[in-house]
Parts: sequence; C-alpha cells; structure tokens
Amino acid sequence: AIIPHLDEIKALGCNVLWFMPIYPIGEEKTKNSPYSVKDYYGVNAEFGTMDDFKMLISEAHGRNMGVILDWVPNHTSWDNVWTENKDWYTQDSTGMIVHPEGTDWDDVADLTFDNAEMRVAMIDAMKYWVTEVGVDGFRCDAVEYVPFDCLRQCNDSLRAIPDKKLLMLAEGSRKDHFEAGFDLNYGWDFVAQMRKVYQEGEPAYTLFTANEEEYEKLPPGKLKLRFTTNHDEAAKHAPVVEWVSVEGSMSAFSVITFLPGCPMVYGSQEVGHPEPVNFFHYNQIDWNANPALREEYRNILAIHNDSESLRKGRLAVYPDEHILLFERYTAGKDRYLVAVNTRNTIQRMPLPESLAEKSYVNLYTGRNIMLGRQLELQQFEYLILK
Repeated sequence: AIIPHLDEIKALGCNVLWFMPIYPIGEEKTKNSPYSVKDYYGVNAEFGTMDDFKMLISEAHGRNMGVILDWVPNHTSWDNVWTENKDWYTQDSTGMIVHPEGTDWDDVADLTFDNAEMRVAMIDAMKYWVTEVGVDGFRCDAVEYVPFDCLRQCNDSLRAIPDKKLLMLAEGSRKDHFEAGFDLNYGWDFVAQMRKVYQEGEPAYTLFTANEEEYEKLPPGKLKLRFTTNHDEAAKHAPVVEWVSVEGSMSAFSVITFLPGCPMVYGSQEVGHPEPVNFFHYNQIDWNANPALREEYRNILAIHNDSESLRKGRLAVYPDEHILLFERYTAGKDRYLVAVNTRNTIQRMPLPESLAEKSYVNLYTGRNIMLGRQLELQQFEYLILK
C-alpha cells in the first residue's frame, strides 16, 4: 500500500523512511502496542508479508531512499519465545519476570542486559534485517534504558557488516549515544523549549541557547533529530493544535528545518491531519487532504536539500524576543538569512548594520527583495533569503 506513495514521499524531500515496528504484536496482556514484540524475525500479517516488505525496500532503494526499521531492544511481549530463557529477563525477588521498572508498560517483559547470550541474540536478529531483508539501519527505541556498553557492542557489530552503510538513530538524548556509535539522537530539550516559546510566550532567542546546549561537545558530523511532532506526541494531540494553528505549525517546522539538525516529517502532518494519531489503533488518513500544505512542506524541504550551507553551514544568531533571526553560511560561499516570526501577531525588529539595506533573493518565492533597517513579519511568517 505504501509503494504507490513513494514518489510523492520522495518529492516531499525525504530521503529516509523510518518504519515503526512491523513485527507481530504480543497477545498476552496486550494493549495492541507495536512496541510489544512477539517475534523479532517476523512481520505482522496485518501489514503483509516479508516478501512485501522486501519489495518495498527494493522500490525505495530504486529511488535512492534509505529504509530504517524501529527496533525495540529494552523489552519483548510476554509471549515472545525468548521468555523461555528466563535469565534473559529482569526478575523480582521471587524470581518472576517483571515489566520495565518505573513505567506503566505492563504489556511487555523487561530484558536484562547483564546476560551476554541475550545481547548476542539481539544483535543476531538485527543483523538478519540488514543482511537478509535489506534495511539500512535502525531507530532504536527507549535506549535511555539500555547501558552504554551494550549500545556500543551492538553498533560495533552492525558497523562491521561489509559493504553496508547504516544510519543509526537513538531515541534518547544522552550525549554518550554518539560515542556508542549512533549518528542521530533526539532533540527533546529543543522541542520542549519550542513549546515554551510558541505556547507560553518565552523569548524566541532562548531557542538559540537550547540549540547550543544540545550541540555542546557533540562529535563532528553527529546531528540531533529535529521534529515538531512524532508518534508519541501525535498520539496526544494533532500538530496543528500543538503549534497554535496551521500557520504556527509551519513557522515551527521552518525553525527545526534550518537550525542545525536533521528534520523529520511524521507521516500525516504533511496533510494536516486534524486529529491525534493513536498508533495503538488503526487511523484513517486522507492523504489527498490539504494539497497546499503538502506543497509548503515540499518547498521548505527543497530549499533545505538544495543548499549544503543551509544544512551544514556555520550559524550566526541575532537575538530578539519574538523573531528568530539567524544566518547559515560557509566561508567563500553564499550566506543565507532565515527569519521566523514565532508569534500570532505582526512583529518588527531592527536589523543589524551587517544585514540592513541589502538586496536578497526570497528562496520561497524566487523574487528579489530589499531589506531596510527594520524587519516586519506577519503572524507566524517566515523568510528564507539568500
């Protein structure tokens, strides 16, 4: 069912597809969560067959798109065959297997990483999806619960697979994820500050501080995953509600796209789905809704993808209470100026001498514009200028 949509997803500007867990879901104590994995080697029949998934990967690769698969290393379903190996799981004082401590995830059994056999079995299963099925990496779930040495062992083993370039995303924000071998982890602190700016009126310039703190001491080439919503957030409320309005959601998306990081689109936000998407149940999405909104996402990502300086260039910031104003640039190449109104009202700010009284190209419209000494933006308006 997804193959017919691959061209439009590629046209949107995405080059990596992340699939949430496609494994069979456990039936014992079930909440119908895809993160309750019954068989690490299987495919949930609700979605199709293994051959269907392999065909999907082949079609994605034919479009120069990568495919990463959600991996659940911290726990399994209660009826997973692994539960026959009791020593692979955390146990209470009576020897009973328990669910992850400090959570309400009582539909899953907690694995223990003290067991070397379990670690090897986990790595072997992950290798299977790379070598036999063809995935290009993993988004590893709940890795804040997984010890560093296990993450390092897993990444080292996967990276040793010959002739395979992998993308590894950690669902967490620990800085040691990168030392453990991950390419990306989550920008949770940044999106939390975004909410404070957009919903509570905190100064826009605090986002510069949040960005700087997340990137402090990160190894070169490593990135934070930037998002305005994801499957956990969208299960609570629709992105439009999260960011005040449709216009606010696009203002926020321009922020996460052009500040340092890897922008993510959670399938359904590009068509402005108006309701929460509870991934424990089937959700009907109208993929033809709001074509103008999809086009806006496409245009923003096209600008991002077309300029290495916008993706990887240095950052110069110009703090303001309401407007997020910054440059991305590479020495000897074009400079880009991004201005984002984070408010639902018209905002103005004086421009520094280095930016004022200059001609720019508006990359969204293709038109030349002249900036004076003061910048004025309509409610939630954003500009990407060269």
